Amino acid sequence: MSGPIRILIDADACPVKEEIYRVAFRREVPVRVVSNSYLRVPAHPLIERVVVSDAFDAADDWIAGEADARTVVITGDILLADRCLKAGATVIGHNGKPFTTASIGGALATRAIMADLRAGGDIVGGPAPFAKADRSQFLQALDQVLVRLERA
Repeated sequence: MSGPIRILIDADACPVKEEIYRVAFRREVPVRVVSNSYLRVPAHPLIERVVVSDAFDAADDWIAGEADARTVVITGDILLADRCLKAGATVIGHNGKPFTTASIGGALATRAIMADLRAGGDIVGGPAPFAKADRSQFLQALDQVLVRLERA
């Protein structure tokens, strides 16, 4: 592997942006914050704001097009995670759980089943609320991934 390590954030609904910035500053890793609308980001040379069109999946398309083996993608979107894994990227959910080639099939199947159940009115609501433990787990997972990529 060659080229710089970088982090791409699927930012519109990301609850851990501040944690990502802290890790990026400490490890000197560039971050691109990708969204469909203007988001405030720190004025820092390592942080770049990327605003894409408001077209459906525009942010996902941009991120998937940039993802490679030296990229860490932060997203809660299972379909985007699948696309980025296929491009060779490392993908971490907002709660710190990694999406892997071994786990993505099950995640996609569960997503499809839940969508069907919601469409039928059998299930209402979404995932559990984001907790302090999720934030801590995320920080640990991001740090571990960056250490692994730096050694590769």
